[in-house]
Amino acid sequence: MGSAALTVRFEPLPGLPKLELRWSALEAQAAPNIFTGWTWIGSWLRATGARPVLLAVRDAAGAEVALALIGRSRDRRLLGRVATLRLNEAGDADADRAFIEYNAPLCRQGQEEAVATAIATALDQRGDWRAIRLSGVVSGDPLVAAIPARRRILLDSSPAYHVDLNAVRVAGGDYLSLLSANSRNQIRRSAKDYAGVARVEIAPDDATATAWLAEMEALNSGRHADNAWDHASFRAFAAEIVRTGRVDGSVELLRIAAGEVLLGYLVTLLAGGRAMNYQSAFAEPPTAKAKPGLMAHAAAIGHYAERGHDLYSLLAGKDRYKQSLSTGAEVLEWWRLERFSPALEAEYWLRRLLRR
Repeated sequence: MGSAALTVRFEPLPGLPKLELRWSALEAQAAPNIFTGWTWIGSWLRATGARPVLLAVRDAAGAEVALALIGRSRDRRLLGRVATLRLNEAGDADADRAFIEYNAPLCRQGQEEAVATAIATALDQRGDWRAIRLSGVVSGDPLVAAIPARRRILLDSSPAYHVDLNAVRVAGGDYLSLLSANSRNQIRRSAKDYAGVARVEIAPDDATATAWLAEMEALNSGRHADNAWDHASFRAFAAEIVRTGRVDGSVELLRIAAGEVLLGYLVTLLAGGRAMNYQSAFAEPPTAKAKPGLMAHAAAIGHYAERGHDLYSLLAGKDRYKQSLSTGAEVLEWWRLERFSPALEAEYWLRRLLRR
């Protein structure tokens, strides 16, 4: 399936060693994005055992231009279950707890629009779906507009707050000077409850990383409902991506302490000049005014500014603390694209009637 210029095929997932060779070769031609790179994709497949279909886009010469994974699910809806395809997700709640962001096909740089058109044409020719989920895509992603749909439903839109590390360097490393007076005061007041300056350690080996991840699990236990750390598949993924990313330098596990007192741990994803906080775990504060999380992020921001990165991202989330730490934001979106079906059409009008 596909256009005259690009051909799209849906293939059974090959063995992971063979897939790694293909994925890594194309990744070298793509814009940096750890969420579509082999560090993320390979870790996810190994840890979860997910086996989605492989979507491969080739040019007229047979060279691969894009790769993506297509999962399948039957989502429960108001009037029954709906056959749903998912980009770079399995369609299984346990496997998808990794929560992909900046989601897209892995694509040769500069070919994004053509690839989106080719994929949309190929999907339109398939009769085995009624909805497609595009999770964590950037605002304006070409696939959202390209895929023919009866309805495009924006399920969620979230800021991905970040800190401009170039601005931190221009400020002479004084990150706090870029924040509001309230945020500055909270961090400075919190520092008085700890003896010593916050310092950052990077897990130097697998044994240390394993121990620190176990501490992250313990610190996160019982913190909130539907906690990803309570699930074995997510813990396996976290361990796998830290292990894999340590080898190629794309993932760092940080331990941050003030003097001898632990502030917390951060898992950071590194790609294209971005340092992205993927997971965190913080110690209990010694006083009501102590803010170990804010202090840990501030220390990490200084750490990555000194190392020459361009951006420190807190990734998607509407939490107040992310906004208070940031100097800017991007927008990520979660979409459901629906084809016409009698059941979905009836559901749409029934929901409208109920809202009225």
